[in-house]
Amino acid sequence: MDNRNYSQITFEFSSEVPAEQENAASVGVRVKSLKTDPEPIKTPETEAETPLAESVVTPVKKSTRGRKSLKALDAEADLVNIPDDETLFQRQYYSIGEVADMFGVNQSLLRFWENEFDIIQPRKNRKGDRHFRPIDIKNLELIYDLLRRRKLTIEGAKDFLKKSSKAKEHFEMIQSLQSLKGFLLEIKAAL
Repeated sequence: MDNRNYSQITFEFSSEVPAEQENAASVGVRVKSLKTDPEPIKTPETEAETPLAESVVTPVKKSTRGRKSLKALDAEADLVNIPDDETLFQRQYYSIGEVADMFGVNQSLLRFWENEFDIIQPRKNRKGDRHFRPIDIKNLELIYDLLRRRKLTIEGAKDFLKKSSKAKEHFEMIQSLQSLKGFLLEIKAAL
């Protein structure tokens, strides 16, 4: 049998009702527990005697479930790893896993965006696997920019794509300006 310390909880039900609660229907419950040895109270003198290994506090792991904070989304928006056009267009198709890794998102999000936006049309084989063409990846990059960087809703992004026929050209211009900015910052850092 284990040598663990177990505690026992006992319940006492009393039929005695205090005078102020005579009209109310209630049952009195008293909880007693057997206490184990309490941990000693740490004082500055005892803390100096304890080794450092015991005083190290382990960090609390945050839950990975639920929505991400806006700060986390902003930090991830800059982590897109899409290769330049020359290497991107060397292959005809990319699997959904490769594309999800490029954008740093789940595969289910890419499938959702495919259902919501008509400009994303990956090829599917008989098995049902999605194969994204380089043009689909460029369209995904535009949608990612609208949703994650500009913080538009899905309906807002759909309206933007419908109303703005030159959305792709505008997005390409912004990308070229960002690459120029990066180049100039590199030159500034080298000086």
